[in-house]
Amino acid sequence: MEVGLEVIAALMAVAFVAGVIDAMAGGGGLLTIPALMAAGVPPVAAIATNKLQSSFGTASAVYAFARKGRINFRRFLWPAVAAFIGSAFGAWVLQRLDPSFLEGFIPILLLLMVVYFLVAPKASEEDRHSRLGMASLILIVAVIGFYDGFFGPGTGSFLTTVLVALFGMGLVSATAHTKLLNLASNVAALVTLVIGGQVLWAIGLAMAVASVAGGQVGARLAMRVGGKMIRPVLVVMALLLIAKLLSDPGNPLTAFFLTR
Repeated sequence: MEVGLEVIAALMAVAFVAGVIDAMAGGGGLLTIPALMAAGVPPVAAIATNKLQSSFGTASAVYAFARKGRINFRRFLWPAVAAFIGSAFGAWVLQRLDPSFLEGFIPILLLLMVVYFLVAPKASEEDRHSRLGMASLILIVAVIGFYDGFFGPGTGSFLTTVLVALFGMGLVSATAHTKLLNLASNVAALVTLVIGGQVLWAIGLAMAVASVAGGQVGARLAMRVGGKMIRPVLVVMALLLIAKLLSDPGNPLTAFFLTR
């Protein structure tokens, strides 16, 4: 499909803001996927093109965190592999099923995440004792990776919450390692969707340039302000995503309450 330069410029602006948000807390897809669909991109192609631009932005954030020594690549190798495999499978399923049925469950999960961050004690910047072992982390990450390949928005928020709540990581450390896991899932989904011929390259690459810049800004903000800013951004993005999903009359959860 062809779009005008003004539309591409607008999509790049959205991608920059989404890159900042993604690097800090996840949820940038809340902005980019609706923006792509508003530009006339079909749903599956919008998810695929979003994976292209967000992969570059997430890689930019990983680089920024890694330069500061914030990522333990050896410890998170197998979780990253699990995210890759789960996401590839999710993207494969996406091209064969209607992803809309997931929209009824995601608001509930996001609401639980918001409740956790509102009532839980203030997260430390230091890592604490993990409640679960590596096998559990690999399994949970694989499931979240499947969701990322199948749909996507909120993946970073889910990963950060899991790393903080179940595996005792400080917010900045959890955010940094979330970017690594998210990069693995993004790349897997992207490869699968490229093979399926779903990616719009010109739009995706233009947005990727802006997403890289946003990822650098977001990572630096996260490391500078720490949990003081990450926690509120997580909550706000989750609430916005809940509102966006439930505002659609076709959402199964919305339809359920409207028929009551």
